[in-house]
Amino acid sequence: MTPFPLVLSSPSGAGKSTIARALLAAREDLGYSVSATTRAPRPGEVNGRDYHFLSPGEFERRVAAGEFVESAEYSGARYGTLKAEIARILGSGRHPVLDIEIEGARAVRAAFPQSVLVFVVPPSAEELLRRLGGTGGTRAASLVRRLRRAVEELDEAPRYDYVVVNADRTESVAAVAAILDAESKRPQRNPALVPDLAQLGREIGALAERLAQGAES
Repeated sequence: MTPFPLVLSSPSGAGKSTIARALLAAREDLGYSVSATTRAPRPGEVNGRDYHFLSPGEFERRVAAGEFVESAEYSGARYGTLKAEIARILGSGRHPVLDIEIEGARAVRAAFPQSVLVFVVPPSAEELLRRLGGTGGTRAASLVRRLRRAVEELDEAPRYDYVVVNADRTESVAAVAAILDAESKRPQRNPALVPDLAQLGREIGALAERLAQGAES
């Protein structure tokens, strides 16, 4: 079976990262695509495991060299997906899992047309608000930005291959796992299956001819 990238996108708070972590913990056929960033490591973060931490100059050099599939800026720092990271996981026979925004998903689809894109949505506006921490405190401006961004992102959901409503984490993880399993069975992802099918067809045809000859005799 030919591995393919699995791209998970969602509005902030809808649960794509939680689903990604659960799948990676449960399946050996997946590998996490570690993003690169220019932000400083946070306590406990390890270079190469949590992120590839790059200086702004090194990040820009790699962008200019065409080493990124996609890159963007968030909160004053650069983030991106390295082509070599995806190639590394594909080369190991596993599906790269990418937890990225909609713009990055478009770029990944363009670079890797075999990618499978899954959009994760919350079950309701109220639940999304709850997951984002509610309206208490002094976070109103940030919350408004996230909710308005969610509206923009939802407009992109119909362009994805699948949409999963994340009302229950266990069910949502199972749904994405089922998508992976179904996509893995496509004939175009299993080139060795085609000659096997041809051979099976010849054997069935020969059996039919033997039965037909026996019926005529």
